[in-house]
Amino acid sequence: MAASRVRSVVARANSKLTVKWAAVLLSASTLVSSLLGLYRDRLLNGLYLDSYAVGIDAYTVAFTIPDFMFFLLVSGALSVSFIPVFNQRLAKGNKKSAWELSSSMVNFMAMVTLVASVLIMIFAEPLVRYVVGPGLDESGRALAVSMMRVIAVNPFLFAVATVIASMQQAVGRFTFYALAPTIYNIGIIIGALFFTHGINIFGWQVFEGGIMGVALGVVLGSMMQLVVSSVGLLGLGFDYQAKVFWKNKGFRQVLRLLPARSLDQGMDYINGIVETNIASHMADGTIRAYQQASSLSLMPVNLIGVAISNAAFPRMTERLSEGRVDLFKKELQQTLRVIIWLALPIATITYFARGFIVNFIKNGGNPLISGLLGALVIAILFRTIYHIAARTFYAQQDTKTPLYISIFSIGLNVALALFFTMRLDMGAYGLAWAQSIVAVIEVAILFAVMSIRMPGVFDKVFVHAIGRMASATGFMALVTYMFVLLFQLRSDDQSFLATFPKFTIIVLVSFAVYVWISKLMKLSEADPVVARVMTILFGRKT
Repeated sequence: MAASRVRSVVARANSKLTVKWAAVLLSASTLVSSLLGLYRDRLLNGLYLDSYAVGIDAYTVAFTIPDFMFFLLVSGALSVSFIPVFNQRLAKGNKKSAWELSSSMVNFMAMVTLVASVLIMIFAEPLVRYVVGPGLDESGRALAVSMMRVIAVNPFLFAVATVIASMQQAVGRFTFYALAPTIYNIGIIIGALFFTHGINIFGWQVFEGGIMGVALGVVLGSMMQLVVSSVGLLGLGFDYQAKVFWKNKGFRQVLRLLPARSLDQGMDYINGIVETNIASHMADGTIRAYQQASSLSLMPVNLIGVAISNAAFPRMTERLSEGRVDLFKKELQQTLRVIIWLALPIATITYFARGFIVNFIKNGGNPLISGLLGALVIAILFRTIYHIAARTFYAQQDTKTPLYISIFSIGLNVALALFFTMRLDMGAYGLAWAQSIVAVIEVAILFAVMSIRMPGVFDKVFVHAIGRMASATGFMALVTYMFVLLFQLRSDDQSFLATFPKFTIIVLVSFAVYVWISKLMKLSEADPVVARVMTILFGRKT
């Protein structure tokens, strides 16, 4: 009885969702995951940022190479290369080919990333010493090497989970795909809360504890994420086979598409490696401070840009598979408008309320993290837009154009980072400003190419709508600034509970003003929000 109830719950969770509800689910899960991430960072910063800055820097450095290998070999590269081809097979009713493709990708990615994980373990010491942490002292370097060897298993576990998640995403199943990042953060939190105090089994101490316990929590989170992703396969009909079908045309096609997107992802992360290398020569704690500011800036990017783009992407590929370029263009415009309408106020609120936001991850705040977050606000806006712009090309199975643009952008980013930090002596702020400048340029180039390939995609209606959104944001910014002054942080505002109510009021009032002005300016993006609020408050729709 209990088993059938569980199967029923899983079946309902695995039902196909519309783009709208998929975007809502992904945004909600990203929000929950981000909140858990805030708690995770608050926990780690409270334990180590002031008292053991070398250790928390080493922990941050340890992630760099494993994350780079995952981004290079898998990450978004797989989903945007795999999903269009997988959907083509399903659209033609060729399930046998689709499952052979899926099995091949699981096995191939597992083999490749297993080799990568083993190589990271073997070469962790020179990688830390010469590539990502040359500025760390000996104790910090040794700790980073040890933690990197533990975290090195991540690319392998993430690769298998990502192929499984991509299959679910392709057919409109998003529930377990959405749960995975939350589960990962829970694993890290378990490591910080429990493993750092040591691990005892039947009275025997098998692990002494310390910050290395957090690294074990990372591995636990990765394993839990893989298990949760696998549950999403139930009812899908996936016929797994433990072999690689090298002759499968779909598999060959994905392999042709994959290198360009993988290099694109890898090029993006090379910038992170360079930034970590540069920051390692600065004061203790700078690596962590910059990483924290970057993570905070990525929260709205993931919450809006990645979530909505991931939800819309399968539908975009379906439109092109059907030969409906007109509908593809129309839905692209609608998605872009929604993303920009949401990103503008969030970036603005982030800038004015950055002191509150930083206080969530570090009691009493941190001036360096707050300042860096302010410099990254422009990047928040344009990185959010970037994801749907890039997926426009991926939906057309063009992975090379974004790659070429990324190569140029990353080269420019590295050059600006070196110039700002070494020639202008801007410190970590030089890294942040380089990121923001390049984010603008990258999106501008993508939009230019899009307008050439799809004439009329940025028509007068679209441009005028964006202008009205910018005007509404300007009015909202004045209100936000006044409320930040009204509820400004005091010296006794140290705890989360003291800060959160003030921040909530600022956000709610600012966004209410933005929606109201958007409604006055006849922006259709405000209509669903107003209708939903009216239903909640008065039980009726406008």
